[in-house]
Amino acid sequence: MHAVQIPGVIALIQLWIQSGVEGRYIAVTGMHGIAESRNDCDYRRALESADLVVPDGMPLVWLGRWHRHPLKRRVYGPELMDTFCRETGGAYRHFFYGGKPGIAEQLAGTLHQRYGIVVAGTYCPPFRPLTNKEQRKLASHIKVLSPDVLWVGLSTPKQEKWMHDNRNRLSVPVMLGVGAAFDFNCGRSRQAPAWMRENGLEWLFRLSTEPQRLWRRYLITIPKAGGLVFLELLGLLPRARKPPLLT
Repeated sequence: MHAVQIPGVIALIQLWIQSGVEGRYIAVTGMHGIAESRNDCDYRRALESADLVVPDGMPLVWLGRWHRHPLKRRVYGPELMDTFCRETGGAYRHFFYGGKPGIAEQLAGTLHQRYGIVVAGTYCPPFRPLTNKEQRKLASHIKVLSPDVLWVGLSTPKQEKWMHDNRNRLSVPVMLGVGAAFDFNCGRSRQAPAWMRENGLEWLFRLSTEPQRLWRRYLITIPKAGGLVFLELLGLLPRARKPPLLT
């Protein structure tokens, strides 16, 4: 996990676009992602290979502060997307990949109308892995459209694995896995109130709105990861190495 904030992430994305190097990707991850990486080696590899892994969750911000990193806020995926589009306007070309049918198009239209972003294209993938033929067609399509930023909304851990697998196939400088930001930023789903998001209570709001889908995540998976963090703080587990920030 990199100890970064939204302004620094935006500056780094712009630097990467200007460099002309392709294939970089950013994982926007909370405690759920950290917990899943303990049991899914492919997902763990995708996180370890990411050029940037940002703390999308207050527990990770609190943990960062414990380790004396000056983190004021979380790098909240929907806010990162909205802020980047607001601050850069029409400077870059955006491609939106993921979401349920119609969501990517709705999101692209909303952000274009709101901030004047340039929409290079959208794609709603099927609920299965793409075939080799579909992969080649998608790669060719994206190469022609030439986006600067590719936003991926497939949810964790699917989106991180997808970016890892496609980083060398797609002609894009930067990809970001932002999951539910597609639904939140186009208005399809309600976000938790700001005071809940900023005080580590977003999980309670989401659990109350989607209990059947999220109960295992918030009542079993994440508490297990919290226990591992506690053991690490007690010195009973080795502390993870600090990742280098690639530029």
